[in-house]
Amino acid sequence: MPERTPGAERRERLRRARLYFVTDRLDGGPRLRELLRAALDGGADMLQLRDKQAGDAELLRAAAVFRAACAEHGALFWLNDRPDLAERAGADGVHVGQEDMPVERVRAELGTETLVGISTHTPAQLHAALHSEADQLSVGPVHATPTKEARPAAGLDYVRYAAECAGERPWFAIGGIDAATIGEVLAAGAERVVVVRAIRDAPDPRAAAAELRAALEGSAAHVAG
Repeated sequence: MPERTPGAERRERLRRARLYFVTDRLDGGPRLRELLRAALDGGADMLQLRDKQAGDAELLRAAAVFRAACAEHGALFWLNDRPDLAERAGADGVHVGQEDMPVERVRAELGTETLVGISTHTPAQLHAALHSEADQLSVGPVHATPTKEARPAAGLDYVRYAAECAGERPWFAIGGIDAATIGEVLAAGAERVVVVRAIRDAPDPRAAAAELRAALEGSAAHVAG
């Protein structure tokens, strides 16, 4: 039986993932380690380092903290918008936006073993992503959010559209999702979510992650039943 490649293992873990936590580098040290550990202990399957203000050295220092936390918990580590740093950062995947490097160029640069994700905000972008080599899509923002200041809300109708059209491609609803809003997002057809503030800014990040994870697991059990 042929040995599974790192890319195949990563894609299998992506298929099983439900809760995706994105944060900046914070202090790059103890505070960051504590937050990531809390998110992972609470049930996050994937972490993304997204920090548009950090320089290369700062990103790589923070990436080492992300990489260690993910390795300890068997989670996937994503780097935002820096395919040029992916290998040095030890990232499992790179996520790009609509204005960033096209998926095909990222794939050509990184090869098939590294995962590639892309943000989508409209049905047209969703269909383009589904016809690309992207491994994972984000769908949103469901609600307006300060982490995407210039991006209007796509709403729950876009989540419903993705649920009907995305097929087997893993996709995650994103944008203003927290314990108060996750129910309507799951009811619209999402099975996976991305969160930032819901965990990062929570008084108890582990409890916040666990509450979101419980909602996701409860929704999955309901569908299976």
